[in-house]
Amino acid sequence: MKEFNIIIAGVGGQGAITLMRIIAEAALKQGYDVKTSELHGLAQRGGSVPCQIRFGDKIYSPLVMQGEAHLIIAMEPVEALRACYFASKENKTIFLVNSYSIIPLSVPILKMKYPSLEEIKENLQDFSSQVIMLNAADKVKKVTGNIVMSNTYLLGYAVSKGLLPLEKEYLLKTMEEIVPKRYLEENKKVFELAFT
Repeated sequence: MKEFNIIIAGVGGQGAITLMRIIAEAALKQGYDVKTSELHGLAQRGGSVPCQIRFGDKIYSPLVMQGEAHLIIAMEPVEALRACYFASKENKTIFLVNSYSIIPLSVPILKMKYPSLEEIKENLQDFSSQVIMLNAADKVKKVTGNIVMSNTYLLGYAVSKGLLPLEKEYLLKTMEEIVPKRYLEENKKVFELAFT
């Protein structure tokens, strides 16, 4: 494979960097050249956390160019909008969006309006023919009692639907190395839940 470009868009505390590490390490295990970039200095709770992953036969830069993303995993709907300039219909970008909203402080303080999911989806469709919105947080909460592992559910969903060209076994093996032991079994359960 020449190259595959991923943007992970989330807010601080949603596990964007952990998700990036799992995908990057699994791609390495699968024999790809991998480059990543993240801005975790902005990751105070509630701040945007954009991560980029590129893998393929030979990758020279960690940065995804405008319109060059193949997959955008957004852990929050407005974060998908922030990442839309990485998408293009020409490149067949797929958006995988967790529909669970985290309203930023600026909305009530500045009396701004948080857009509806319909408005967000309509805007994303200008950049992509395939926008998948699902409430990962809701599905995860039913199994674990909280929404923390929504990132793991989105990863499982992407693999189960063939949106991410990595093999399940490498991702599970990588999770065992990266996820702290006390959270590992629940993360595996959430990952598998996406395949049902």
